[in-house]
Amino acid sequence: MTYEAEKIVPYSDSENKGVQVERMFDSIAENYDTLNHTLSMGIDRGWRKKGLTALKKLNPQSILDIATGTGDLAIQAYDLLKPQSILGTDISEGMMEVGRQKAAKAGLSEVIRFERQDCMNLQLEDNSFDAAMVAFGVRNFEDLDKGLKEILRVLKPGAQLMILELTSPQNFPMKQAYWLYSKLFIPTIGRLISKDKTAYSYLPKSIKAFIQGKDMVSTLLKNGFKEASYKTYTFGICTMYLASK
Repeated sequence: MTYEAEKIVPYSDSENKGVQVERMFDSIAENYDTLNHTLSMGIDRGWRKKGLTALKKLNPQSILDIATGTGDLAIQAYDLLKPQSILGTDISEGMMEVGRQKAAKAGLSEVIRFERQDCMNLQLEDNSFDAAMVAFGVRNFEDLDKGLKEILRVLKPGAQLMILELTSPQNFPMKQAYWLYSKLFIPTIGRLISKDKTAYSYLPKSIKAFIQGKDMVSTLLKNGFKEASYKTYTFGICTMYLASK
């Protein structure tokens, strides 16, 4: 099955989505954190905390952070959960290099490691992790079903997956307000701060196209996860999904 979001790509050329997403994030890595916190007005930190708190009861000691980017979630996960190890994976070395510097500055280089990995084909052993997490990255998957199956494979039995993703509010007046925000504010601020004018036009398009709510829960179940559920935050701008192996 091909999902609509898999057809949304950053650039109009013949490269596949994964290659284009890697190039896009490499190009905005230097300014990504500033852009991210500006566009969310700092609310993203609170969303991450809520997602990590949902994993706390499992007391995970080995955590996989898919699409780790610049490592914000990984660092926040260590602060809140104190696991023995966190592996951050991403296809963008530019983003992860920023993450490595942040982890080193926080004295966490021994706990948080970064590896270039394609989540469609993880070079990791079966049943390796107590928990996995993806913050604002699943909509960039080139093949959502394949990526979810790979995450399931490397989780231990009973382990949990936590996903945070940007979503489109469905109710008045937030639906209308968010439309203006995504059509005007995101691309404008993105162009002002980022060198890549295309990246922040891609963002609202990918959010709009991505499945959400009950449809995402059904997709998690279809790909082998159990006990899948979701919860929305900030009037539906962000959604957390939880599922178990």
